[in-house]
Formats: sequence, C-alpha cells, structure tokens
Amino acid sequence: MPAVPWLAATDVEGRLDWLAVAEAIAAGHRGPRAQTGDLFLTRGADTLQVRAAWVEGLGAAVKSFTVLAGNPVRGLPSVQGALMLYDAATGAVEAVIDSALVTRWKTAADSLLGARLLARPDARRLLILGAGEVAASLVEAYRAGFPGIEVTLWNRTSARAEALAATTGATVADDIATAVAAADIVAAATMTREPVLHGDWLGPGQHLDLIGAYRPDMREADDAALRRSRIFVDSRASAAHIGEIADPLARGVITEPDILGDLHDLVAGRAGRRDPSEITLFKNAGGAHLDLMVGRAILAAWRG
Repeated sequence: MPAVPWLAATDVEGRLDWLAVAEAIAAGHRGPRAQTGDLFLTRGADTLQVRAAWVEGLGAAVKSFTVLAGNPVRGLPSVQGALMLYDAATGAVEAVIDSALVTRWKTAADSLLGARLLARPDARRLLILGAGEVAASLVEAYRAGFPGIEVTLWNRTSARAEALAATTGATVADDIATAVAAADIVAAATMTREPVLHGDWLGPGQHLDLIGAYRPDMREADDAALRRSRIFVDSRASAAHIGEIADPLARGVITEPDILGDLHDLVAGRAGRRDPSEITLFKNAGGAHLDLMVGRAILAAWRG
C-alpha cells in the first residue's frame, strides 16, 4: 500500500488560485447535499473542534483542530490541526492535510464565492475588519475575484492594520463607521464576541461578509444589521450553532424564513440578490463539507 501523503503549504505552493478554489466549492454544491457532524469542546476561551462530512462522489473528510488564544505568546499558532481525506469508493485514507492550509483556502474562497454570487458586480471598494491571517487571505481572494477593487483595513489595534497594509498595498481606516458607510463590500474577520459592525452605518447596495464568529457566544454584526439585510449562509447546519445566527434567532430578532438560502440555493440560482439597492449578508460558517471540497482541490493540485 502506498504511503499516505502529509500535505502542507509548501507542497502545493504556486499550484492553487482563488478563483479555482471558489469554483471547486461551487462545483461541490451542484451535487448531493453533504452529511455533516460537528463536535465542539471548550476549556474556557480554548476550543477543540472536530468536523466531519460525507458527500456522495467526493468521499469523506474529518478535520480536527484546536484554537488556543494563548499560543501566540508561546510562539505557536493559535489554530492547529489536520484534515483526513477518505476515498469515495473504498473509504481508504487518501491524504492528511495541514488544517492551516485547508482553512486558509477554504475560508477566503468561501467568502469570495458568496460575494461573487451576492455582491453587486460593480463593487469597487472593499473594507476588511480585522488584520490577522484571514484578513490577509481576503485581500488576495477579493482582488482575484474583483479585479481593481480598492482595499481598506480597519482593526482595533491600528498598528496591526498598518503592518498588513504595508505588505498588501491596502489603506487603513481610522473611523470604522465612516469606512463602513463608504464600502461596497464589508468583510468582517475579527475574533470579537460583541458586535463591531452596526446596522445604522449601512447603506443601499452593500454586501456583508461575516467570517469571524464561530462560537455561540460570538457576534460581529448587531441586530440592526441583520434586520436591514437579506440573509444567506454557506450552510444552514454550520451556521445554526454560531452566535451570528443562533442568537438573533433565539431572541426573535430574525426567524428561520429570514435565512433565504445557502450555497446550494445560490449556486443553483434559486436565491440571490434581487436588485442593486438591497443589502445582502452572507454568513461564512465553514463546515467539513467545505473542507472536503477544498481538500480535494489541494490533493488534485499536489498530484498535478
């Protein structure tokens, strides 16, 4: 039996591009819906997540990773883990892929796909809230999908935004309310538990891309932002436990019918933007089925 490859970023360097990975996610949603299951364990601020998916024709995947906020002071990444990819026919392990590699491409490509399906095609100004690794990936992905787009960064710690701006050529905003009002697309990639994006700042035609919240106690956008928006998610199952959706649902701020579609609906054209003036909101909740789709793209790129 051949050895199972362990794949990291260096193994596929220069072989992936954002539009191709976004298309791999779209293609995965043209087939049957995935069976998925998630396990979340917490220890204070630390999180262990195990996410599994099975998609007919694509096989199965399990991604297990930890999120430890204290790791940076130890000189370690805050997120560590791996994706195990299983053959569709035999169930054999085909590859083990560094979760950081999978997550980097999955997260930004998921948002890029959502924006290409929901944002106005003439969007020219992108505001990214946050200045971490996800924000850096978003700069690359959105520039690939919206050529010529102007990128502005905002972060609570302005020094981090300035550092990312220096390496990406983006500009830095001092006032978040003014920056939101001026943007065509607002992508939020923060680790906040309290909303930083307020609905009162929004204007007609904007697209909101909410990425950072991944736990029940996390929100990036306030109730007003959800009330003013037409809401879509990448996966209803993945979004159901995240505070961005679960909290306003529990309090009656929104109802289940207010979630107008997921990526299956958007890719099939059953849902989407109706006119240039409405505000669209896409919750990037992730999920192992997306990891599976992107893992397949990574393995194909490695195999050449």
